[in-house]
Amino acid sequence: MQNAHAMKLTAPPALQRGAMRITLLGGVGEIGRNMTVFEYDGKLLVVDCGVLFPEETQPGIDVILPDFTSIRHRLGDIVAIVLTHGHEDHIGGVPYLLRERADIPIIGSELTLAFITSKLKEHRIHPTTVQVEAGGTHKTGPFDLEFAAVNHSIPDGLAVVIRTGAGLVLNTGDFKMDQFPLDDRITDLRAFGRFGQEGVDLFMVDSTNAEVPGFTTSERDLTPAIDTVFATAPKRVIVSSFASHVHRIQQILDASHRHGRKVAFVGRSMVRNMGIAHDLGYLQIPRGLVVDFKKLGSMPDDKVTIVCTGSQGEPMAALSRIANGEHQIRLNVGDTVLLASSLIPGNENAIYGIINKLTDLGANVVHKGNAKVHVSGHASAGELVYCYNILKPRNVLPIHGEAKHLHANAALAVRTGVDPDRVIIARDGSTIDLVNGIAKLSGQVVADLVFVDGDTVGHATEDTLADRRRLSESGIVTVIAILEPGTNALAEPLEYVTRGFVTADLALTGATDAVERALSKAASQGVDEVGKLESVIAGAVSSYITRTHRREPVVIAIVIDA
Repeated sequence: MQNAHAMKLTAPPALQRGAMRITLLGGVGEIGRNMTVFEYDGKLLVVDCGVLFPEETQPGIDVILPDFTSIRHRLGDIVAIVLTHGHEDHIGGVPYLLRERADIPIIGSELTLAFITSKLKEHRIHPTTVQVEAGGTHKTGPFDLEFAAVNHSIPDGLAVVIRTGAGLVLNTGDFKMDQFPLDDRITDLRAFGRFGQEGVDLFMVDSTNAEVPGFTTSERDLTPAIDTVFATAPKRVIVSSFASHVHRIQQILDASHRHGRKVAFVGRSMVRNMGIAHDLGYLQIPRGLVVDFKKLGSMPDDKVTIVCTGSQGEPMAALSRIANGEHQIRLNVGDTVLLASSLIPGNENAIYGIINKLTDLGANVVHKGNAKVHVSGHASAGELVYCYNILKPRNVLPIHGEAKHLHANAALAVRTGVDPDRVIIARDGSTIDLVNGIAKLSGQVVADLVFVDGDTVGHATEDTLADRRRLSESGIVTVIAILEPGTNALAEPLEYVTRGFVTADLALTGATDAVERALSKAASQGVDEVGKLESVIAGAVSSYITRTHRREPVVIAIVIDA
């Protein structure tokens, strides 16, 4: 098995003539920021460009992007961006790529293009779009594309086949094989069979549920549990979901209608996406069911359903703000909160924290852990094995998953007869070259986490986050030093200003001695620049605090001439 983690990979060599290079810029080793770049005959094709949501250890970060460094000098060679479906972890990064070249065509299904077009309006970008359908084909540059229907937790998902002179690549996107989907649109296994007969040179396959045995539960099987929630809730039902989870919202609307409840959508992205889905016919809303949020105040609590975002514990989403008492929706004792999305790995602590806060406020919280109110949108092991047996791929590249998911998926491929040497465990930044029907790891490019922090992109670094974590854990100490010019001697006693750093009285007295020794040493070495002296003072105080108090606050020194 080819394992990028066990190999010393460097920058890939020049691509052989007639070969295809696949560069993974996100989505392998993590759940999110999915982005793959295909190179053939001097041109590039991008498949998906999503975001990763921050964890608790990344304070202040809004989203995390793929790293465009390796393609930034070749933006003019990109012939198109193909989007497999409309979830944020597959489309959320598109605005940031189009900021660098706005006229890259975007290829996708009707709903996916509607979601990304609406998102791009907020960025004042008017994209060039190409709408495709399941079963359709499209040629862009040297890439011949064909699309097949797959079902997922959002309508209109597509798998994409990429044909070039180097061979045929099948990328599933996110998919499962629900035989009873809410929209009756099943994964097209007949098309998969046809691709298998033609010969799949590289199979890039969703790994998220590769550890889960059997088959993923059908969406329709949730209906009784969701219906029970609405039948037994004594007061309001507040539902939290992804703003793009059209299938689950349809079930919430249906249950509300059956039990005589009016529904209000809360949150810009939820209102926007559900409006788009309804206008395009993907969401069926009985007349009069959905009302403006302001009208709910005059209705009995047991006739109200509120649908909002925040199922992942995001600090600025509606549910988190409700739990913290910072939202216009005030939770009442007896309200029911239904978390209608799965837990994204890394978000568990934030989600459980929200559940505890909601419970303390008197709500009955219903979630996947205590009721059958959510199913995954990804294929389990049994479904993946079916795909391997149908396709008989020559090479396999598990994608979309953490390391454990990728390895589990690779093991399934081997068990179905794929040559272990043709199965690749990649990581973000891995390049894979497809040459004469054989796929091999060929190198590694830069694929760092790119942080979006408010209006800034890429300026926040791991060092920035380390400082923020230190601020949250140990606080900050500011040292004000008035020095005699030319001697580095203290003209007045040091002044310490602390925030969030808790110590006993006189706890920093000893730091002054450390500073004086450091300044004396600096003077003997001819150091007299203000910036360097500030570093000397900060280092001395930081070392003293670490040694005596076992804390590591952020230390800032300010030098003033006497």
